[in-house]
Amino acid sequence: MGSVCHDANPCKKPTMTQPSNRRLALRTSAALAAGVALPTLLLLPAIAQTPRRLTPSQSEGPFYPDQALEDADADLLKNGMVDYKMGQPAWVAGVVSDVQGKPVSGAVVEIWQCDHEGVYRHSSSSGNRPMAFQGFGKVQVGADGRYRFRTIKPVAYAGRPPHIHVKVKLGTRQLLTTQMYIAGEPANSRDFLLRGLAPQERGLLDAVFAPSADGWTAQFPLVVKG
Repeated sequence: MGSVCHDANPCKKPTMTQPSNRRLALRTSAALAAGVALPTLLLLPAIAQTPRRLTPSQSEGPFYPDQALEDADADLLKNGMVDYKMGQPAWVAGVVSDVQGKPVSGAVVEIWQCDHEGVYRHSSSSGNRPMAFQGFGKVQVGADGRYRFRTIKPVAYAGRPPHIHVKVKLGTRQLLTTQMYIAGEPANSRDFLLRGLAPQERGLLDAVFAPSADGWTAQFPLVVKG
């Protein structure tokens, strides 16, 4: 027979251990009130203590545009009225955030790169000759921190692997200057700038270029000091 409970000695049900930390208890109450699921709730303290890693900075290089630009928007394949038909079209996108994952609203993202022949929009590279490739673009991110550029998959030129230069500004402050590389590109291992970084830092500058129906696509998150 099963056990019998008597009024004089009531059966006790097992109880959950209550948190002793008052701050955690308050956070738990607030999260439950907001409808956060219990498994997610249990992870909240760990997530809050795991900051993101800053995107490593790199040299601006000698080819930041020094020419007057007719066009400097997010579509580098449309230079004024000229359509750039060379190279491999690509979308490069990402989010600008701080180390806690908060989007940096209002930040301006700039990119510049060489054309399919390795020529930059710079007097010492192009000799000021007309270029079909816009070569430089900028966009201001909104509240979600997202940016997106239409450009070409970067190509190599003498002494450097394929890369795209990136700069992030906020008002009068310059938050980041760096370079984006193609993940898995063999020439990366020989690059003098990349060799100066620890392996885990080099990985933060890699972007996977995936084929799509509309050309290549790549994601490149930018983590900066807010």
